[in-house]
Amino acid sequence: MTLSPENFFALGVLMLCLGALGVVARRNLFVLYLSIEVMLNGVNLILATFARVRPDMGGSVIALLMIGVIAAEAALFLAMIVQLYRRRRSVDSDAYDRLAQRNWS
Repeated sequence: MTLSPENFFALGVLMLCLGALGVVARRNLFVLYLSIEVMLNGVNLILATFARVRPDMGGSVIALLMIGVIAAEAALFLAMIVQLYRRRRSVDSDAYDRLAQRNWS
């Protein structure tokens, strides 16, 4: 079995779709975070495959920049989860819908 670029594109799209399904279907903040990470890694796989197929370095550069963005996003999102858990003692996203209803003025 040879690994053609079409297989990598299909895997990247599958990862993107599974991540989107996880974001829509789950309520746990950690599962939401992991689903977003799966989506971003699917996009990275697609970009890396484009870089492999095409002779220019554009896809590789964007993929490397995206890895940095994913690392920063991971640090911020995990810090937000820790702070939210300290306030409400829950990682269920439904516990935080009251934040949008509060009058902050």
